[in-house]
Amino acid sequence: MYLPAFSIARLPRIEFGCGALNKLPALLAPHGRRLLIVTGGRSFTQTPHWERLSRSLEEQGFGWELCRVDGEPSPQLVDQAVAQFRNQGIEAVLGIGGGSVLDAAKAIAGLLKPGNSVMDHLEGVGPELPYLGPATPFIAVPTTAGTGSEATKNAVLSTHGENGFKKSFRDEQLVPQYAVVDPDLLASCPPELIAANGMDALTQLLEAYVSTRANPFTDALALDGIKAARDGLLAWHGQAEDAAAGREKMAYAALLSGICLAQTGLGSVHGLAAPLGAFFPIPHGVACGTLLAEATKANIDLMEAREPGNPALAKYAHVGRLFRGRTHVDEVGARVFLVHVLKEWTEQLNLPRLSTYGMAEADIPRVVANCRGSSMKTNPIVLSDDEVASLLRKRL
Repeated sequence: MYLPAFSIARLPRIEFGCGALNKLPALLAPHGRRLLIVTGGRSFTQTPHWERLSRSLEEQGFGWELCRVDGEPSPQLVDQAVAQFRNQGIEAVLGIGGGSVLDAAKAIAGLLKPGNSVMDHLEGVGPELPYLGPATPFIAVPTTAGTGSEATKNAVLSTHGENGFKKSFRDEQLVPQYAVVDPDLLASCPPELIAANGMDALTQLLEAYVSTRANPFTDALALDGIKAARDGLLAWHGQAEDAAAGREKMAYAALLSGICLAQTGLGSVHGLAAPLGAFFPIPHGVACGTLLAEATKANIDLMEAREPGNPALAKYAHVGRLFRGRTHVDEVGARVFLVHVLKEWTEQLNLPRLSTYGMAEADIPRVVANCRGSSMKTNPIVLSDDEVASLLRKRL
C-alpha cells in the first residue's frame, strides 16, 4: 500500500485513565512548587476531587493562586490574568475544567513570561505578531468530553456582540506538557453538556477524517475515536447501565479529536461555529452539534454532483458502515445511513436550533461573510456562499 508523506506536530504527554488526577503532584513537581490553578466558575472546586487534590498538593509543599474562568474566555480576561499573576513567581500553570477553561489557561501560560497582550497574536485581528515565548509549563486536565483542548496548540478566545469575533492564539509552545485525562472527573456533567460536548468531539473526529490535510496517522486515530463516540455518547447521555463505560469512551474520543484536529484542521461546521459563537450566545458544542448532520449532507450531495471522485466520499461511506455495523453496504447507501444517524442523534440529544439563540434569516449573510477562516479551508469541498447559507437556513 502506498503511504503519502506526512508530518505530525508536537503532542502532549498523555496520562489517561480513572484516577489519573492523583498523578498531578508528581507531574508538577519537576517544574516548581508555585502554581497558578485555572478552573471554572465554581463546579470543580466544589467537588471531592478538588478537596483531595488540594490536600495532596498542600502536603507536598505546593502553593498556588486560583484564577476562575466563567464562560468562554475573552482576550480581556487573559490580559487581566497575566497582569495579575506575572510577578507572583508562578512556575507552572494547571488548567482543570472544560474547553473554555483550558483555552484560557493555555493562553495565560503562554503570556505570563512575555507579559504582552494576547491581542498581539490572535489570528485575523490585530498585528498577528509571531509568538516568541517562552511559555510557562502547562498541564491540562479536562472535566468535559468535547473540545480536545488538552491536546492542541490552540487557545480560542472570543468577544460577543455586533462586532464580536472568535479567534485563536496558536503556537506549538502552547501545547500542554501533559494532558491528564481522568474519566472520573466527567461524572457530574449534566445531560445538555454531555450532548453538546459529545457532538463537538464527534464533529472534530469526522471533519478531521475527511479534511484535505488528513493522513494515515490521523485517519487511524479519527476512526477509533468515531467508534468510541458511536458506542459511548448515547449510553452516557441516557445514563444507561453502561453509562460509566460510555463516559470513558467519550473522554477517549474527545482526546483523539483534539489530537486529530491539531494535525489536520477541520471543516465547514467549525468554520461556521466561530461567527455563530461570536455574534450570538450559542455555546460552541451546540453550534457544532446542531449543524453536523446538515453540513455532512451538504458535503456529500455536492461532492456526488460536482466531484464524484473526491476521496472524502469513500471516507463518509466507511463511517456510515461503522454506524450501520455492516461492511456489505453500498457506498451511496452507507452515506445516506450516516446522515440519517446524525439527524437522529441531533433530535435525540435535543440540540437546539439556531433561532433559539436569536438568529434570524436576516443574520445569515453576516455569518456567511465571516465563516472563511482556517477551518473552512480544509473542508473536503469548497462551498459557495449560497450553499453555506442554505446549510444554515435548514437549522434556523
